[in-house]
Amino acid sequence: MPREARKTVLVVDDEPEIRKLVGAMVTQFGYTVLTADSGEHALTVYTHHKAPIELLITDVIAPGMSGPMLADKLSAIQPDLKVLYISGYDNTHVVQKYVVEKGHVLLSKPFTMVELKAKVTALLRPSAEQASSRSTGQETGPAR
Repeated sequence: MPREARKTVLVVDDEPEIRKLVGAMVTQFGYTVLTADSGEHALTVYTHHKAPIELLITDVIAPGMSGPMLADKLSAIQPDLKVLYISGYDNTHVVQKYVVEKGHVLLSKPFTMVELKAKVTALLRPSAEQASSRSTGQETGPAR
């Protein structure tokens, strides 16, 4: 993939090992990766980055600014920003209220590289391809 055509993903997690691991995985998928250790740091990274950021991958529960708070702030600036929440606490009130009930995409920790790639690819698929799969009735995820 030519460097100019690469999409950019912002990975935010307060745990350095998780941030590095997720960033490395997403880089292997062919995307440009920016990382931040907090919501406040992510806002700084976002405002200083010159090219568009297509996807935010953020932990739900974080010290200071939560993932949903960060996503709300960035979505106010860039309404088409895609968001993938990751969390090891998928049954908490915060996760249920601000992620699951609002229909956002959640990937529960621990997850595999294959699971992460499937979520990232689905979220970053071009709009025409998404519309085509909807109009043909093909599901991209598991049947419910």
